[in-house]
Amino acid sequence: MLQSVVLCSKKKFQITEQGDPIAFLSWFLNALHVALGGNASRRSSIIYKTFRGKLVVFSRKMPPVEMDEHQKQALMMTDEYQEKVETSPFLYLTLDLPPPPLFKDEFRENIIPQVPLYNILAKFNGVLEKEYKTYKDSTMKRFEIRELPPYLILYIRRFTKNTFYIEKNPTIVNFPIRNIDLSEYLCPEVKAAHKEACYDLLANIVHDGEPASGKGTYRVHILHKGTGKWFELQDLHVIEILPQMITLSEAYIQIYERRKSEPEPSATKKD
Repeated sequence: MLQSVVLCSKKKFQITEQGDPIAFLSWFLNALHVALGGNASRRSSIIYKTFRGKLVVFSRKMPPVEMDEHQKQALMMTDEYQEKVETSPFLYLTLDLPPPPLFKDEFRENIIPQVPLYNILAKFNGVLEKEYKTYKDSTMKRFEIRELPPYLILYIRRFTKNTFYIEKNPTIVNFPIRNIDLSEYLCPEVKAAHKEACYDLLANIVHDGEPASGKGTYRVHILHKGTGKWFELQDLHVIEILPQMITLSEAYIQIYERRKSEPEPSATKKD
């Protein structure tokens, strides 16, 4: 399989070089989708049926900050600066971590912040706006989930690249392993279309160490559904792990399974 990955990816992923798991996962899912004869239709392959959801992206361009208020108001009335709505399918959701603290505590140690998973999932509640800057303009965007997949992949963006080096955000994400309810991020009509919006964790990919390529290491936590036990995999090493230890790690990619809605009990006729 590893040799096939090297060939099919045109040597983008090498056996002897450490790659980025999210880059590999994105390529792997799309490559499988195409190989299975998939197209743009959601039901054209098992990959899309399993992992693909749908977002609506609301975006509005912001006027340059150096303009005076009168010029800004005039620009906001033009078509270019009106809010635009775009439907976008996804295979995974990207979650943004809050910036890490700049200062150390009284013991001269770096403070490792923590954030609840529900806080960073609020990005997709359709209300919260975030500014996205490029070298020439700035855009405010908000995201609304319209369709949840049977298996949800969350990508926690830990690394930022600049001209000189890669930085890693060490923030610990506090997440429950079972019963993560996403219904609060759905608008009423979408919530009505989803009988079940609760998910359970199946897999958790963790990054340890320095952010530079080849310096850090990756571990994977996998649930064995037959026994309900969790196992940690790193290369060829496999050990059993307590579920409580999973939440203490620097999660990077997570895969959740949506719970199956229980059928409503049928009414029985009285004799």
